[in-house]
Amino acid sequence: MPQSATSPTLFLYSTTISDVGTVRSNNQDSSFAGEHLIAICDGMGGHAGGDTASTIAIRSLAHIERDDVRSNVRAVSSMMETSVMAAHDAIVGKAKRERKLAGMGTTVTAVALVSGYWILAHIGDSRAYLLRDGKLTRMTNDHSYVQHLIDTGRITPAEARNHPQRNVVMRVLGDFDIDPRPDIAICAAHPADRWMLCSDGLDGVLEDSTIEETLVHISDQGECAQQLVSMALKAGSTDNVTAVIGDATLALDADAFDLPHQTPLIGGAAAASLEAIADIVNEPVASAPNLRHDNDSPAQRAAALTQDQDTQVQTAEPRVAQPSSMREKAGDDGEIDTGEIPIVQKRDGRISADPNDPEVAKAIRREQVQERQYSRSRRVRRRIRVLIAVLVLLAAMVGGAFAAWRWSQSKYYLGEADGVVSIYQGVNTNLFGYPLSHRVEGTGIKVSQLPQSWRDQLDQGITVDSLSEARSHARLIEREVKSLPESAGSNGKSAKQGSAKSGSGASATAGATPSASSSASSSGAAASKSAAANPSKSKGAE
Repeated sequence: MPQSATSPTLFLYSTTISDVGTVRSNNQDSSFAGEHLIAICDGMGGHAGGDTASTIAIRSLAHIERDDVRSNVRAVSSMMETSVMAAHDAIVGKAKRERKLAGMGTTVTAVALVSGYWILAHIGDSRAYLLRDGKLTRMTNDHSYVQHLIDTGRITPAEARNHPQRNVVMRVLGDFDIDPRPDIAICAAHPADRWMLCSDGLDGVLEDSTIEETLVHISDQGECAQQLVSMALKAGSTDNVTAVIGDATLALDADAFDLPHQTPLIGGAAAASLEAIADIVNEPVASAPNLRHDNDSPAQRAAALTQDQDTQVQTAEPRVAQPSSMREKAGDDGEIDTGEIPIVQKRDGRISADPNDPEVAKAIRREQVQERQYSRSRRVRRRIRVLIAVLVLLAAMVGGAFAAWRWSQSKYYLGEADGVVSIYQGVNTNLFGYPLSHRVEGTGIKVSQLPQSWRDQLDQGITVDSLSEARSHARLIEREVKSLPESAGSNGKSAKQGSAKSGSGASATAGATPSASSSASSSGAAASKSAAANPSKSKGAE
């Protein structure tokens, strides 16, 4: 598989264009165009999640751009697979730490030129096309639901374009329970091979025949990418649109001074943090050129109203970022975001973010240990907070119960105990089965001597505010009880005649309540005594 010594040396020359489009408010695509690696990542997962996921994937792959990885095809193919898996782990880890990023993910389609061979890594529904000898071939298979329907003969490719579930991806990197291993393919590279990688914002609206015609007839890479993205937007694409074009360039003399060379270009969301990628590849990188817009078109005027400040940052003038070694010399070495892939400075001064590098792998394991310790500590803190909340709730319940008991013990009531009217301290109820009252003393008044209405009130409890008031009320009941036989035993005729008149005599007294018994008993007793002393007057009164 290694290239023979007599074979001409092939170099990769590439460019990329990424545009937010006319509908979306931010660009979630990220792209990389270098001398040894080209890649497209289409992020998903909301305003912040998609661009974060695609940026992490680009950073995880960027180390392949370095010159020291071009000799062994098998090693680099394994490296690409490992890098994609590392991106998956980094995305999942970041999503767990930041809840707002939950559910984020990204597609990955990347091609590397290694010793005269193309190595293709792919997962998701972004696409890679190869133009060879004027014929366009799609080199990737969409990991999508509609592609599954096409493969099983349920729908045609034409029907897939308008299928309501055409955006459902079955395999993707990210915070999902999905197999993250990419498809890996290796094929021999030919001079004049042209690759076109794109997000579904482009291939979803342009026919393969249109893509082929554009790639064949526009030889200039930059102009070709501009045309493809512009045509996708004019065709009605409602998504971010990104295209990466890479050409195999033949160099007969590998030692010549005028070998093709370019600064790697970073497009889309990943262009917001060029310094991190510059450190990974250890060379300057630049943001991709902007799409040339027709600002007078209705679509562009509509887009200007929907796009926010994040979009304006992404469409700013292209800039170049230097690696940290050059920034240190210039006195501009600020802290940068590593995108969850640790950047390690080796003993020889080189900077590495290759997951296959033992020192980087060690740094990843160290971060994973720290993450597990942090997660364990967070779980312990959460449990402690729950325990404290439970204890506070129990304390509040106990405190409330104690306060209720204290209040209840300031009250008294008259009730029945063993057939005798008794005085209780507390209230005539219970709390969780525990009575809030206890018997203080008895009165000696038999309940059987009382009228039924009085007995009913004793069953409910006659509430008073103090022990002295309870005793006073008990004496009142005792006096009323003693007056009942006297009223009933007075002059028979007077009692009989008096019984016909409501509101007087013993009958009225017997029907009165304990709280009203004082006045009723007094008036009844007076009437009875008067009738006994002067019967004739009583009769005359009738």
